[in-house]
Amino acid sequence: MRLHGEVSFDENEEMVVASPPLSSPLNGAAVASPRLVVGYALTKKKVKSFLQPKLLLLARRKGISLISIDETRPLTEQGPFDVILHKITSKEWQQVLEDYHEEHPEVTILDPPNSIKHLNNRQSMLAEVSYLNLSSFYGEVCTPRQLVIMKDPSSIPTAVAMAGLTMPLVAKPLVVDGTSKSHELSLAYDEASLSMLDPPLVLQEFVNHGGILFKVYIIGETVQVVRRFSLPDVNTYDLLNNVGVYRLPRVSCAAASADHADLDPHIAELPPRPLLEKLGRELRGRLGLRLFNIDMIRELGTKDRYYIIDINYFPGFGKMPGYEHIFTDFLLNLAQSKYKKCLSGS
Repeated sequence: MRLHGEVSFDENEEMVVASPPLSSPLNGAAVASPRLVVGYALTKKKVKSFLQPKLLLLARRKGISLISIDETRPLTEQGPFDVILHKITSKEWQQVLEDYHEEHPEVTILDPPNSIKHLNNRQSMLAEVSYLNLSSFYGEVCTPRQLVIMKDPSSIPTAVAMAGLTMPLVAKPLVVDGTSKSHELSLAYDEASLSMLDPPLVLQEFVNHGGILFKVYIIGETVQVVRRFSLPDVNTYDLLNNVGVYRLPRVSCAAASADHADLDPHIAELPPRPLLEKLGRELRGRLGLRLFNIDMIRELGTKDRYYIIDINYFPGFGKMPGYEHIFTDFLLNLAQSKYKKCLSGS
């Protein structure tokens, strides 16, 4: 834990630390307020969307140093770090991070690769939701029925019929690897067209939800929800008059915000805050993650029946209102926790 140091910007707005001589609490000298050194390993796209000027400025004011990790150099030769923030999906990087943490267990990894990997596969992604018991806690939370198809597109219609899934079906790539392709969705209206799909994939029953999706962001113990426009409902007329597989536009982006739209109150009503907080707390513990979001819908015509359709690690927090304050406060809580442990000698 770095307990002091002056923070300054370089010309690229990256945070660096200049460390003055130590003042040890053992000799009676005053200890400076905690400084948190965060190394980050992010894609260029994530750096641009997440490390926005407001976040960088706020972090500097709060004594948080953000330092870019050079992936071409050994991680042990960089730092030292209090926290490593990352979203690199390669197996090589994951192994580097695991080896580093074995040598430096005092460094907080956001988040552990072994925990993240459950969200890289849509078969395992929603598994933990089935173990939640929230039915009597302001609403029921479940997942759509789904079927995993690994190969042989010609077998899909038979597999769907045997599983008893109801059309239409949303087709999603099985693997989530951070690429745009892993977020490509299709909607299949009839069983015959299912053989046009390209496995490996997951087929989820489509649930009518009034065209509104709730994005639930979790940063540590903080939970925040926003509305996004989603796919329109599908009625009997649509099923009778549409055949084939339709590529869907990317939904739930910031441009699709529905927070200020004129909506039916029954559709626009946010899920109850106690439900969201309990859901976030339970999933945080079960997944072992502190930075993720949930894509959640309310079944049309119900007041309290919700479906979780996706969970994403380290999502686009830059689209969340006020994320700069929430994220820096989260980091400072980590700093305070480590600072107290340092003073207590534990």
